Amino acid sequence: MKVLLLNGSPHRQGNTFLALSEVARALEAEGIDTEIVSIGTRPIPGCIACGQCATLGHCAFKDDVYVEVRDKLASADGLVVGSPVYFAGPNGSLCALLDRLFYSCGERLAYKPAAAVVVCRRGGASATFDRLNKYFTITNMPVVSSQYWNSVHGRLPGEASQDEEGMQIMRVLGRNMARMLKAGLRATENLPEPEPRVMTNFIR
Repeated sequence: MKVLLLNGSPHRQGNTFLALSEVARALEAEGIDTEIVSIGTRPIPGCIACGQCATLGHCAFKDDVYVEVRDKLASADGLVVGSPVYFAGPNGSLCALLDRLFYSCGERLAYKPAAAVVVCRRGGASATFDRLNKYFTITNMPVVSSQYWNSVHGRLPGEASQDEEGMQIMRVLGRNMARMLKAGLRATENLPEPEPRVMTNFIR
């Protein structure tokens, strides 16, 4: 079993990386393989609502970050998305990537346990956490919780490691995800019988 951790910070080894690394260590201690992928500072186009993904099976934009994460999602059993807090929201580049991934790769995400991790100086963590969880809850992904909301505090490089409560929350999150995976909550096992999709439009 393997969990993919997506570092949505432009800083490859900043505070978001430290928080995700703590989750990864807890998962690995439970026998779960992990991989952290960083979006870095590479340009990431946003969704332009062209609809080509319905025909192509993937986004019309084939930037390196999208292709890399999409490919890795195929073999991942779980997903953790981490982001710094910018103006009480996730990193814009991360949202641009997630919009396209979740719209075009739903079959690679559905029924896989998922969690959001956010890092902030002081405020905006809960709003960012809420925004990221919405990606999971529209894609049939069980959301993994911890003993508190999944946030860590730190501004300067390395400060996240000083947030003892935040780091404990990360470890509990990792153990909870491992428990979910070991209990058989994997995307290929014991899936519910799907109903025909119903979609309504409020404009008549």
